[in-house]
Amino acid sequence: MERLGWILGLYPLIYQEELILHNEAKSWMKRAKRPPVISIMAENARLLISRPLTYFSVLFQVLFGNFSSLKFLSRAAFVFPKAVWMAHQMSAEKITHIHSHYATHPALAAWIINQLTGIPYGITVHAHDIFVDRSMLSRKLLDADYIIAISEFNKKFLIEHYGQWVAEKIRIIHCGIYPDEYVSELLPIKPSERFELISIGSLRPYKGFSYLLDACSLLKQSGLDFRCRIIGGGELRSSLDAQIKDLDIGDRVDMVGAKNQTEVAELLKTANCYVQPSVITSTGKMEGIPVSLMEAMATCLPSIATAISGIPELVRHGETGWLVSPESPQELADAIMYVRDNPTEAKRCAESGMKFVLEEFNILRTTGLLSDLFREKFKDTNLWK
Repeated sequence: MERLGWILGLYPLIYQEELILHNEAKSWMKRAKRPPVISIMAENARLLISRPLTYFSVLFQVLFGNFSSLKFLSRAAFVFPKAVWMAHQMSAEKITHIHSHYATHPALAAWIINQLTGIPYGITVHAHDIFVDRSMLSRKLLDADYIIAISEFNKKFLIEHYGQWVAEKIRIIHCGIYPDEYVSELLPIKPSERFELISIGSLRPYKGFSYLLDACSLLKQSGLDFRCRIIGGGELRSSLDAQIKDLDIGDRVDMVGAKNQTEVAELLKTANCYVQPSVITSTGKMEGIPVSLMEAMATCLPSIATAISGIPELVRHGETGWLVSPESPQELADAIMYVRDNPTEAKRCAESGMKFVLEEFNILRTTGLLSDLFREKFKDTNLWK
């Protein structure tokens, strides 16, 4: 957005020093607004004294709107004082629009700032932020100037839950990738060589890696010579390691750990097939459209994914990849064997998938659509140079 001429400020709710940092994020880490606690306390005290009715009215709405969820209530109590400081800071900087990614706490902060300052805001809805806990979501959507959905699935989901009024606010703009970092040629699949599988994602339940491990066990039993590398870190690492041991597939599966964007791009180029075994958890948590799947397809990898959420909008079965049922190790194993045994068909699908990603999920295109929306909505402001 900045390269397209927009003047931007970055206001994180939480500032974290991560072990893995993508190159694109490094300069923004330095520019992120990091207020000291004393500044947050001082601004809350000032607003409380100068506008007590406004202060308590907004606070009451925040607490009441999130009362049904203890998790959201506690986080709302954390977000509120920081949002009060943000409201003051944004007014001082003459910021004229707020864009919040995720409809949970970021959108709550944007809503609070809007109530205190009148600065308009918009929301991008992704996945868990609308599928799991929807505390106060209706109010945040209602007061937003616009809503961006990253998939057609998300748009339909919101309409089903909140009615036709929300459809008028929604624009579908996909997430995207920088294609130049990934575009590659498909590695030839030779019967005499080990078949290389790869999968990427945080080690969390909704990513479905336990089902991929079960599929790997089936593939080993079938006699296939293969290796499966899983890139990512997270809470399930120890349980997945235990599952690998129990299934006796340690000679076929490598848990690679978390990698940065550049390392991921290089690893993708060493694979023959990508697998995205995502599932829907008991709480309703699921993917939006995984960026890692876009990256793999841009690398010209034959890609297999589960048919949930917005994934079928990217992976069109038999055209840009293959879709299987969630929680089905046998279907995963069968699809992998099909890709392995049909290299001509795999190449055709991989090339079609790469072309589709470059056309529809290119971040230069998708950011351009967002820029066009901003110009349309805020043409009378000074946001744009």
